Amino acid sequence: MPYDPSSSEARWQKAWADADSFTAIRDERPKYYVLEMFPYPSGRIHMGHVRNYTMGDVVARFKRAQGFSVLHPMGWDAFGMPAENAAMEQGGHPRDWTYGNIATMREQLKPLGLSIDWSREFATCDDSYVAQQQALFLDFLDAGLITRKSAQVNWDPVDMTVLANEQVIDGKGWRSGAPVERKELTQWFFRISDYSEELLEALEGLTGWPDKVRLMQQNWIGKSRGLQFSFAATDASQGFDAIEVYTTRPDTLMGASFVALSPDHPIIRTLAAGRPEVADFCEECRRIGTTEEAIETAPKMGFDTGLTVRHPLDPEWQLPVWIANFVLMDYGTGAIFGSPAHDERDHEFATKYGLPIRATFGERGMDLAQADAMVAKAAYVPLKSEVVTYVRGFAGKTEQTGEAAVDAAIAHAEAEGYGKGVTKFRLRDWGISRQRYWGCPIPVVHCETCGTVPEAKENLPVLLPQDVSFDQPGNPLDRHPTWRQASCPKCGGKALRETDTMDTFVDSSWYYARFTSSRADTPTNRADADYWMNVDQYIGGIEHAILHLLYSRFFARAMVKTGHLPETAKEPFNALFTQGMVTHEIYMTRDTRGRPVYHLPEDVTDGKLADGTPVEVVPSAKMSKSKKNVVDPVNIVSSFGADTARWFMLSDSPPERDVEWTAAGAEAASKFLSRVYRLAEETRGGGEDPELTRAAHRAIADVTKSIEGFAFNKAVAKLYELANAVGKSGAGGEPRREVLRILAQLMAPMVPHLAEEVWSMAGGQGMVVDAGWPEPDPAMLEDDTVTLPIQINGKRRAEISVAKDMPKDQIEALVLADDTVQRFLDGATPKKLIVVPGRIVNVVA
Repeated sequence: MPYDPSSSEARWQKAWADADSFTAIRDERPKYYVLEMFPYPSGRIHMGHVRNYTMGDVVARFKRAQGFSVLHPMGWDAFGMPAENAAMEQGGHPRDWTYGNIATMREQLKPLGLSIDWSREFATCDDSYVAQQQALFLDFLDAGLITRKSAQVNWDPVDMTVLANEQVIDGKGWRSGAPVERKELTQWFFRISDYSEELLEALEGLTGWPDKVRLMQQNWIGKSRGLQFSFAATDASQGFDAIEVYTTRPDTLMGASFVALSPDHPIIRTLAAGRPEVADFCEECRRIGTTEEAIETAPKMGFDTGLTVRHPLDPEWQLPVWIANFVLMDYGTGAIFGSPAHDERDHEFATKYGLPIRATFGERGMDLAQADAMVAKAAYVPLKSEVVTYVRGFAGKTEQTGEAAVDAAIAHAEAEGYGKGVTKFRLRDWGISRQRYWGCPIPVVHCETCGTVPEAKENLPVLLPQDVSFDQPGNPLDRHPTWRQASCPKCGGKALRETDTMDTFVDSSWYYARFTSSRADTPTNRADADYWMNVDQYIGGIEHAILHLLYSRFFARAMVKTGHLPETAKEPFNALFTQGMVTHEIYMTRDTRGRPVYHLPEDVTDGKLADGTPVEVVPSAKMSKSKKNVVDPVNIVSSFGADTARWFMLSDSPPERDVEWTAAGAEAASKFLSRVYRLAEETRGGGEDPELTRAAHRAIADVTKSIEGFAFNKAVAKLYELANAVGKSGAGGEPRREVLRILAQLMAPMVPHLAEEVWSMAGGQGMVVDAGWPEPDPAMLEDDTVTLPIQINGKRRAEISVAKDMPKDQIEALVLADDTVQRFLDGATPKKLIVVPGRIVNVVA
């Protein structure tokens, strides 16, 4: 009878549910917490979801079989702009759209047979989650972890909302297309910058994280040691006393040729108020883009203000003050000095505007003229560890590294009293205010008498009103007739609610902690948190390597400080794995104007459409709805079964690399699983086969090692080998059934439904999900034979397998009888025959 996954998989899923197999229990067993980054409920699962959750499921089932109490939960990252946009475009309410999508995606995920504790499921827009997130906000506020201050933001004048830098594309709002304005608003901030040093230093201990992710976090935090000092104004009538700057290369100070200010610098704002040409230039800079990437790649733009400052080392040396579009107000002081000889950006700027280029150092052994001639052509930017010659040095030795020269320059400035050494971080406080409806309300009120006042905890949750409309831009909370009206928790007088909602990164920065006690009436239950935390294995995409993980690390520290997590949970994720993408070929034709027309994979057969039109094929591209190179997991499961989809995702490539979905690969996976079913279904006569038993125990060792090392494709390869060994073996009866049971146990984390079938047919007791993980017999892992390479005249020509304890004379006899050796000897006696036991045989002909 052929294997029928459609009936088998549903049957076993029901059996697991009836037995509460995956309900996480806090007991005396060692715990293991495996978590995949939770999904946004967009309405459909995709193959990336299948890969991500299958990997986590392999780990969860494996650890459960090893005797751990496993927590493997699922939730939904449910707030955010897509739901609000859908309400604007399609009508309806974001809440209905969100919960409808959650219901759809839950029903699509369940047939995958994931070992998830669904009893802990929540969405971040649930009233209970909102209540506890607001409670955390109040606790953080009380602990001094939150501040409210004025800040420059990206403002979309059409959507009337703040945009993250990533939502500004070519200077325009990502949704509205309107030119983005820089606007100063009072915002709520988490004081993550207070933890800059701690977050940076703790990266060293995250040995279970990929090195590339730790480096990305390190660069984002951005620690630097430099000099802070001032350029005094040459004339008090210019309207300012001095311009303060911060530099990480004070050793280049003698090469300064200009001072540049950000368009948002206070001096420039004052100047712009009275000079329209300055205001126009600043506005042009803001239109180009606000992200670091946009500023870095944009043409260098400058405006000579006519202002001048004095060089701190020579009061007679005057430098012009420019406005430059590449100077950021939120890093350093919003002002720099330009040293074009040793900075490519400054060199480009100086060349464009005809400013001097003066070398402070050159290649080792250069004199002043040689160094100046070199930097006139291009900036000279050696490694800071490289020894160079300082031709305009002012501190330390003439020949030294940049690192030593920086230290000497800081020491010189402090000794002479014109500057001081300062450590700065790139990391800024986390602005969480969003002028949106579909988010967690910030639980504060604004009272005319008392000012800004936290809401009382007994009044939580502060829930969003449901009677809102999206028929005009802006935040519906601002125009709601009654929702803003509140009583001040402090004086009882009239107050207005805060209408900003929280950045959705807040929702995802503590969900891992909520899963430990997802129904508690406090953010966490400490007994549960103490038992389950930390997350032992976290799995997700590299695209979340910076902000989500950094914010989660900060949140864990804040929750420790406020008593919601144990001290040991400051770093919430012990191990992190970032999986590759799922790709597929793109199929396209072209319209009459040569523009691409994309086609779904199911519409293409043998490179042609149904009408015979050939298609162009773009190989292995990331799955994208716009390119139509998507494969619907629901269709795959209904056609082949969940186990086929799981097996293919695990078998085709290492999990950290991209995997290309192909129809041929899916069919091959399906055929193999059917073959395994037939092997279990067969009844054979015969007795023991020691080699098959040995192969089974080797497979146990190899699969165990591969799963523990996240080398799932290697584990799959070993299972192919064991299945082939079963098929070739003459073993029958109980010896064969014993090996089949081992095969079922080893396959259970990857293809759990088929594993249950094989286990049952091979006489296993109960379900394989409860059977435990097999242990290899050490004696079975010992090889009785050894393979010896045979070198003839120094080159490897053949090999022989011999018993480990075979005497030398018997090995020599076998070597001389070997066909390859005989051919080389051609009837002659070898000059030498050297046997190195267990290693090699050398023949000199």
